[in-house]
Amino acid sequence: MDSSKVWQADRLAGNDSSVWVTITDMVRKTGAINLGQGFSDSPPPQYLCDALSKVLQSGNYMFNQYTRMYGHPRLVQSIAKMYSKLHQRELDPMSEIVVTAGAYESLFSCFQGLVNPGEEVIIIEPFFDCYVPMTRIAGGTPVFVPLRPDGTEVKTSADWKLDPAELESKFSNKTKLLILNTPNNPLGKVYTKDELTVIANLCIKYDVVCVADEVYAWMVYPGSQHVRIATLPGMWDRTITVSSAGKMFNATGWRLGWSVGPKHLIKSLMIAHQKAVGTCCTPIQEAVAEVIDVEIDRLEQNPGQSYLNILPNVELLPKRNKMVDVLKAAGLTPVIPEAGYFIVADWTKLGVDNTTFNDDSEDPIDYKFVKWLIMNRHLVVIPVSTFYGPEHKHLAENYIRICFFKADETLDAACQVLKSFQSNAQT
Repeated sequence: MDSSKVWQADRLAGNDSSVWVTITDMVRKTGAINLGQGFSDSPPPQYLCDALSKVLQSGNYMFNQYTRMYGHPRLVQSIAKMYSKLHQRELDPMSEIVVTAGAYESLFSCFQGLVNPGEEVIIIEPFFDCYVPMTRIAGGTPVFVPLRPDGTEVKTSADWKLDPAELESKFSNKTKLLILNTPNNPLGKVYTKDELTVIANLCIKYDVVCVADEVYAWMVYPGSQHVRIATLPGMWDRTITVSSAGKMFNATGWRLGWSVGPKHLIKSLMIAHQKAVGTCCTPIQEAVAEVIDVEIDRLEQNPGQSYLNILPNVELLPKRNKMVDVLKAAGLTPVIPEAGYFIVADWTKLGVDNTTFNDDSEDPIDYKFVKWLIMNRHLVVIPVSTFYGPEHKHLAENYIRICFFKADETLDAACQVLKSFQSNAQT
């Protein structure tokens, strides 16, 4: 075989770079404190682990074999029961739900199942960075529209707004999808009902499908309320809602997610999923079904005992507040998130001279700073420009994203690094 020949499919060209590959490799080399990647270094809830142990020790050998391609029967029934209430309509577990290898594969199936070559996908910035390559691999064209800070004193993620006129200008007769990430990664913004209504009305006006990435829906802090866009008038028939068991139950390595939506849209995802993954891990699906059933009962009868309430209010909120205080003490002005487990902050206020880390690469300045921070201070964060398209990267180059869903000792170690910048910031 001629190894010099270009064997790669043309549609993959330009989609091989990833900040996650680069950062992961640097973490491995340096052993740096990882506040970059969005996962916890704390254990998941015990009842989740117990559920999987119970499945594996049940003696039912069929839990070790293939299950239904589009979702284990017990799991889709459990999801239908929970999401029928959330979506204010009775869901058909067999035709309106598809279980996937994480929310990531749900998203991939959306693009592969719905986007034709030449069609456009509206992506709101900042965005989870897989949206763009997934659009391009499907043959589509990403069209970007940014959230912008509203006012000079930005305190929370609610202060980042869409311009309705700018948003509408991005719609055309080629628009197929709009990707809505609420709560947003990396900002932690929770779109209000009024904001969602603007988006919904435009999707209806231009006959566009909305892919609602709602993986952080169970991590909303007091004072904010998550509204599901699929529940707004006229939106059920044109919305796919993407969710993640890994995010819900702090077990991202389980790689289990699902999409909920009308039959005529979910059918396309089922085809894409069937031809790619086939079926997901049976024992994990059975275990997740059991904990969802437990959560349904707790949410109805004893909400204070629900892990889905404990996660944001007991586990995450104190960590968020702690990181906010540390960032302020280091001279930064954090964008306090309404949801999720990330904080965005302006790194330029750390007082680091650009000549310290500026290299000859064409990387954005925040990317250069992050590489320097990892190699020299052994602290991992993510450059926010990676969540923007080429036209708007300059809007984000002053920001870094910090994950605070870490064990206390991890946060304490990171805090010491950030505090070491205080003298620079104050001069």
